[in-house]
Amino acid sequence: MSELENYLDSQGRITEWPSKRNKGSFQQLVLEYLAERFEVGITYSEKEVNALLNQYHNFNDPALLRREMIERRLLERTRDGKAYWRTATPSSCDRT
Repeated sequence: MSELENYLDSQGRITEWPSKRNKGSFQQLVLEYLAERFEVGITYSEKEVNALLNQYHNFNDPALLRREMIERRLLERTRDGKAYWRTATPSSCDRT
């Protein structure tokens, strides 16, 4: 986790979104760190996802983080965006 520490403040919040230069590995580390804050087997509303993400970052962009987590299959969601859940492992299945 030492690489990730460069992006955390003293309270364990992400301080900045890694630059495109660091896009691959550092962005993935940040997203995995955030995904660990969601419990497997629990369904969250978009409002709950945003609230949880806001607890763990301080650059005020939960939508970016939510979209990236979905794109990388760390979170899944219904097509209408009303329900979100953490995946145990990346999945190619799409819940509706």
